[in-house]
Amino acid sequence: MPSVKPLPYRIVIKKLRKLGFAFRRATGGSHEIWWNEQTRKTCVVPHHKEVKAGTLRNIIKQAGIDESEFVNAK
Repeated sequence: MPSVKPLPYRIVIKKLRKLGFAFRRATGGSHEIWWNEQTRKTCVVPHHKEVKAGTLRNIIKQAGIDESEFVNAK
C-alpha cells in the first residue's frame, strides 16, 4: 500500500482532475467542494499551501478511490 505524503494544494487538485473531478463551489472559508459526475461523489479540499497526509487520506476516502490510484494519477 503506497504511503500518502503531504502534497501541495495544486498537485492535489491536478490529481483530482485526472480522476474525473471538477470544481463545484467554494465555501465561505478556505475550502472547496469538488464533484465527480460519473461516480456522483463529492470531496472537500482545503485551499491551503500544503494538504497534510491525514487530510489527504480523508479526501481520498470521500472520493471513493484507492490510495494507490490517487498516488499513481499523473
